[in-house]
Amino acid sequence: MSKPAARRESRYVPLTKEEFRKRFFARFYDPAFAEVAAELEKVFEKSWDGYIASRKSPRQTAAGPEFAEPARKVPIEWLDTRARINAAEARQKDPQSPSRILIVNGSTRSEHSCPGEISKTRRLAQAARAAVESVPGYEVDFLDLSTLADEPLKVIHPCKACVSTSMPLCHWPCSCYPNHALGQTNDWMAEIYPRWVAAHGIFVLCPVHWYQTPASLKLMIDRLVCADGGNPDPTTTHWKSVEMAKEIELKGWDYPKHLAGRAFAVATHGDAAGPETLRRLLADWLTDMGLIQAGPSAVLDAWIGYYRPYATSHEDLDADPDTFTEVKNAALALVEMVSQIRSGRFHAPDENLRNPRIK
Repeated sequence: MSKPAARRESRYVPLTKEEFRKRFFARFYDPAFAEVAAELEKVFEKSWDGYIASRKSPRQTAAGPEFAEPARKVPIEWLDTRARINAAEARQKDPQSPSRILIVNGSTRSEHSCPGEISKTRRLAQAARAAVESVPGYEVDFLDLSTLADEPLKVIHPCKACVSTSMPLCHWPCSCYPNHALGQTNDWMAEIYPRWVAAHGIFVLCPVHWYQTPASLKLMIDRLVCADGGNPDPTTTHWKSVEMAKEIELKGWDYPKHLAGRAFAVATHGDAAGPETLRRLLADWLTDMGLIQAGPSAVLDAWIGYYRPYATSHEDLDADPDTFTEVKNAALALVEMVSQIRSGRFHAPDENLRNPRIK
């Protein structure tokens, strides 16, 4: 195959300073900032300089002896996230460590922000948490995505789809963020990656939002693409060289599955349409990453208040204790699968088969 060229269409045109200024000061609309206007002008000038000079990663250091090019400079923040991932991996593989279940509350609804009420997903996730914590030797890491809606300066930035250009261009962990030139900072994924790595089992719970996952959960899902085939050594691509990444992939890429071997459970719910399809999509996604479904009871979809008013949805959930039982059963099935995996009792029936489509 001939070497494919990078497809490009138009020249990048940066914002004008006037437009940049308008967006910058929109963050300080509160009249309380008027008394520090002079200081903000100075910060604006520095921010503009960083943007127009494209200082994405202003603090870098040599990659170190573990990389193909030890002397190549890489962002300190990326190395810090990688170090936390490595520490989490070591803990996860330590046979003496407690078994850890990551429970993901995939609803964005928060009683501390505009909705003003707890989500039904959170209530179900709490039931799953109680079931796991009732088993000796197990601990829960509760990942609550609703904090994206009620905590300041916390974000999950969108995936930039580097993998669609070339898999080796997608680094593990993601190297697209932070981008200080564009103000794309406070990326929560730097904390979330190690939490997935440290887990022995994952339980994802979420409602249906317009036939799909909630936006906050989808952001995390997309950013986990680097866990499924991502390149752990960005020096091989000279950070973000499209041409080098394409060349590496065409020579043969093994698509390393960085989260493979962990167990999973899924629970979805809706009130009019979509939970069954969404349950399948989430289970397929986790299976594709090499995670192991904890049996038939570990994946479920439920109707809560089918075509009834939203205003009484919590009362409808109260009247349906079987849904709580199903969620607890899924959690306990996940616990048993983790126990089998960690003890060596579990063997996948296809573990010795060669997959001809490893992408």
